[in-house]
Amino acid sequence: MSIFQLQNNQLTVKVNSFGAELCSAVSNETNIEYIWQADASVWARHAPNLFPIVGKLKGGQFTYQNQFYSLPQHGFARDNEFICVEQSEDHLLFELTANEELMRNFPFHFSLQIGYKLSGNRIDVSYSVFNPDNQDLYFSVGAHPAFNCPLQKNESFDEYELVFPNRNSITINTLNDGLLTHQTKEIKLENNRLKVSKQLFDNDALVCMDQQIEEVKLVSCKSRHGVSLVSKGWPYYGIWSKKGSEQFVCLEPWYGIADHETMMETFEKKTGIIKLESEQTFNCSFELLLF
Repeated sequence: MSIFQLQNNQLTVKVNSFGAELCSAVSNETNIEYIWQADASVWARHAPNLFPIVGKLKGGQFTYQNQFYSLPQHGFARDNEFICVEQSEDHLLFELTANEELMRNFPFHFSLQIGYKLSGNRIDVSYSVFNPDNQDLYFSVGAHPAFNCPLQKNESFDEYELVFPNRNSITINTLNDGLLTHQTKEIKLENNRLKVSKQLFDNDALVCMDQQIEEVKLVSCKSRHGVSLVSKGWPYYGIWSKKGSEQFVCLEPWYGIADHETMMETFEKKTGIIKLESEQTFNCSFELLLF
């Protein structure tokens, strides 16, 4: 495990090789730390990367070619050491590849690369999945960054709001013990805004399907400091905080989603699964703006 650093005149950013996880982003001007610092008594992660699944599997298992395999929630990438394969003043690139141990519960060859590029007050985060095998690769990938909320000591959790540009409402799919249900709920927005409150996350994450969200801002009503996550083209989105914590909010673009509570499909037919043919590459990215 090693900590790598990027720095310019606006931000100092740190990434842990374990999980290729963004673990700090500090404003050089205000000294604000934007990334949740993984207090183990609350939630012991910063910004985990989700691969090869997003969310939970029903029963913790999937089937592929009549075999059962087990994976933990959000997969294994977040709990494995990546190799830094590129490093410059403004760019880091990490890689995780299939090995014998991982393939016991995920029977596919793969290369997962996660990149970080620093430009002004923006961090570009990229994902690239390559299939080196002669059989199809099935997977999901997602992000789970947690942002301090509040960002400053003189603020409180409920003095923040979520801003959804160009939206009057969002439709969420409810979860039951981390699995999707058939129930949906429309949340009306006031001037594209939703107040943050402890009660907002009483029933787990707000899960949005059908490419509803391309940008979310988490902003202080008091200081106007905050973050913007721009993720055009990502089909699913989660917004989450640990129930009762009032210390952070996660903004989570996903290419994949949890299993449904009433069904367990084969891995190839899993909702949101990506099929990648031999020698092909899947790419996606998002932007973090810190202000």
